[in-house]
Amino acid sequence: MALSSRLQKFSEPETLRMAKMGRELRAKGFDVIDLSLGEPDFDTPQHIKEALKKAVDENWSHYPPVAGYPDLREAVCTKLKRDNDLEYKPENILVSTGAKQSIANLIMAVVDNGDEVIIPTPYWVSYSEIVRMCDGVPVMIRTKAEDGYKVKPEQVEAAITPKTKLFMFSSPCNPTGAVYSHDELEALANVFRNHPEIYIMSDEIYEYINYIGKHESIAQFEDLKDRVVIINGLSKGFAMTGYRLGYIAGAPDVVKACEKIQGQITSGANAATQKAAVIALTADLTPSREMVKEFEKRKKRIMEMLKELPGVTCNEPDGAFYVFPDISYYFGKSDGTTTIRNSDDLCFYILENAYVTTVTGKAFGEENCIRIAYTNSLPKIEEGMTRIKNVLAKLK
Repeated sequence: MALSSRLQKFSEPETLRMAKMGRELRAKGFDVIDLSLGEPDFDTPQHIKEALKKAVDENWSHYPPVAGYPDLREAVCTKLKRDNDLEYKPENILVSTGAKQSIANLIMAVVDNGDEVIIPTPYWVSYSEIVRMCDGVPVMIRTKAEDGYKVKPEQVEAAITPKTKLFMFSSPCNPTGAVYSHDELEALANVFRNHPEIYIMSDEIYEYINYIGKHESIAQFEDLKDRVVIINGLSKGFAMTGYRLGYIAGAPDVVKACEKIQGQITSGANAATQKAAVIALTADLTPSREMVKEFEKRKKRIMEMLKELPGVTCNEPDGAFYVFPDISYYFGKSDGTTTIRNSDDLCFYILENAYVTTVTGKAFGEENCIRIAYTNSLPKIEEGMTRIKNVLAKLK
């Protein structure tokens, strides 16, 4: 019996595949250090856990509205006003089972067969694959390290065709940590002002993981706001990865379209999680800020250790919790048994010889790099980077 041809259109997320391989090696007794997954190693703040327990005790255990409980949608509006000075109403908000579902809802809602979706590279691995699942055509714009891995307005203008339907980007960016400034976003906004038929997806899931100051959203430009769809959630900034709660903020017609799709797939997000999310979004952000301070310490240390690797170059990230070093210096080198041809080979070489998981840059649209997450503890990061240094030294 044949499976759907749809399965041939997209690949398994490389981030999840590497994590899976790491778990399999660990189950066999190997001491594997995970530097692959973008999952904070911090526990969820206590006040949020207490809110979840309270929700369970109060029997928030029934089907929630597809779009989310009214108090949570209101809490998202409060957060957007407090943190971003953006005015939204609950009708502009849809709550989903993680930000990944929010992205999938949006692409299904706006992309038709053959529509083109512009994606600056490097990009989060699932962007292109969800577009392909929805019969859209990813159009990649390659950015450069010397430009901070940020797309230039003239590049976007050149990529636009009559088939362009959506532009997708993230700030702070996964995997590079690039953060767009107000002026850089305004320059992009000037391009989109000339193309009113294009939607703009602004993935802001790493908003709080920002080392350079105030987060800027492209939704701040009022004349574009109805075409911008903000993607956000609680996984990264609140260490709530397993709670599975994401949301979009956008024009009511787009939100209603996404709600219609979600109603046929998952319906409403977890009821008790929604109640905990109200507290997370509206309470004191001190735990999140303390977490970011720790990430900054780790970033500083991992950048120091990267400088010890011969031939490796790396932009310092302004946000998120990844480094994205260029490791192409090792292409063509060998330890006498294994020859490194590309970033895929290097990641597998590191896993098999150092027992450290990383992710190939190919998955993010940049074949000369690998992604290393500093979401593990500082001692684990130091041990992992030392192991990497030692096995790379064998390549001549």
